[in-house]
Amino acid sequence: MIIFIINAIKIIFLLGFLILIHEGGHFLAAKLCKVKVNEFSIGFGPNILTKKGKETVYSLRLIPLGGFVNMLGEEERSEEEGSFSKISIPKRVFIVLAGGITNIVFGLIIYFVLVSFSTNHVSTIVEKTIPEYGNNISLIQPDDEIIKINNKKIKLKTDIDEVLEKSNGEELNLEIKRENKIENINITPVEKKEKSTGIYLSTASSEEKQTQIVKIDEGSNAQKQGLLLNDIILKIDGEEVQGNIQKVRELIAKESKENIIFLVDRNNEEIEIEVTPEYIPIYYLGLQFKVAENNFGNNVYYGFWDTIDFSFSIIDNLKMLFTGNVGVDQMMGPVGISNEISRTDNVKEFITLLALVSLSLGVTNLIPFPPLDGGKVLIFLIEAIKRKPLDQKIENSIQLAGFILLILLSIYITYNDILRIF
Repeated sequence: MIIFIINAIKIIFLLGFLILIHEGGHFLAAKLCKVKVNEFSIGFGPNILTKKGKETVYSLRLIPLGGFVNMLGEEERSEEEGSFSKISIPKRVFIVLAGGITNIVFGLIIYFVLVSFSTNHVSTIVEKTIPEYGNNISLIQPDDEIIKINNKKIKLKTDIDEVLEKSNGEELNLEIKRENKIENINITPVEKKEKSTGIYLSTASSEEKQTQIVKIDEGSNAQKQGLLLNDIILKIDGEEVQGNIQKVRELIAKESKENIIFLVDRNNEEIEIEVTPEYIPIYYLGLQFKVAENNFGNNVYYGFWDTIDFSFSIIDNLKMLFTGNVGVDQMMGPVGISNEISRTDNVKEFITLLALVSLSLGVTNLIPFPPLDGGKVLIFLIEAIKRKPLDQKIENSIQLAGFILLILLSIYITYNDILRIF
C-alpha cells in the first residue's frame, strides 16, 4: 500500500509539474502580449482548489493529465481589448508555441545538468594504441588529441564512432594535436565481423524488464523471423537470461550454432522463435581514449555537446516517426509513462525521466496536427496566406475532427500500453 501511494505521488507530481511548466509558458507569453487570461488550470474535471486573481481564475482540478489556459477570444473571436483573436498572427504563434518550447528548453536544461554532473566523460585524447585493431597505428602516440577526421570537427568520442560507422573501411585523414602542433595522419580502419541479431534491449530499472526488446533493426533477421517489439527474452538456447542483459550479449556473441533459439514472453504467453544471426562489419581505429579530467570546465564542455547531440537525436526520432521507421505501436501514452515513472528507483532516474517526458511533451505538442499547438499554428499560417481569418465554423470543424482522431489514437496507444504492462 505504501509503495502504491509513493508511486501515485511520483506520477501526480511529474505529470502535474510538467503540465504546470507547459501551461505556464502559454500563460506568461499571453501576459507579455497583453492578452487577458480568464482561467489558468492544472488538470481536468472537478475543481479541488480555486483562487481568483486580478483578472484570472487559478484552479487545480482532480485529474492531473492535462491543463489549459483559457484566453479571451481564443475559443470564439472577440473584439474586446485584450482578446487573443485581435492580436497579430506572430503574437498568436508566439503564445501557442510557448508551451511546447518551454517544455523542450526545461528538458534540455535538466539533461544538460545531469550529463554535466557525470564523471565518466570519454575524451578525444589517446590513452594507448591497440595494434591489432588499427593499420599504421604506430603513427599515433599517447596524448595525441583528435581534432578532425576527414575535415569533420571532432568534439566527442561519439563523433569518432559515427565517422567510423560510416567509413566502410576506407582510409581516414586524422588531424591531431600533438604538443601544441597540428599534424595530419592517414589511417585505415580495421574491419571485424561481429554477430548481430538486430535487437536492442531495455535499460529499465526493474529487473524483469531488462531483457525487453525496445528496438529491432529494419529488415534484420530478428524482424523477419518473428521477434517483436516489447518481447521479453526469457531464455537463449535453454539458458535463463531474463533480467541479465550482459548474459544475452555473451550468449549471442559466442553462440557457434547457425541459429539461435529465443524463448520470449509476449503478452504473458511464452513463444519460441528461431533466429539466424547476421555478421555485420564493425570498424576500429585501434585507439583507446582517456577519461576526461573531472573538473568544472570539462563537465560543462561535455555536458553542452552531449546535449546538442541528444537534441539532434530527438529530431532524428521525429523524422523516423513521419517516415514510418517508428510505428505508432511504439508510442507511449499516459498509462505507459505512469508505469515508467513508478519503476524509477532513485532520484537520478526520476529526474532523467522528468527531462525525457518534458521533451516528449514539448515536441509532440509542436506537431502540426489539430488540436495540438502545432495544428493551431498551421491554421494561423493559413490565415496569414489567405490574409483573412478562417470561417469560425470551418476552424471549429477542423479542430473537432483532429480532436476525435487524437482521442482514437490515444485509445489505441493506451491499449498498447496496457498490453505491454500486463
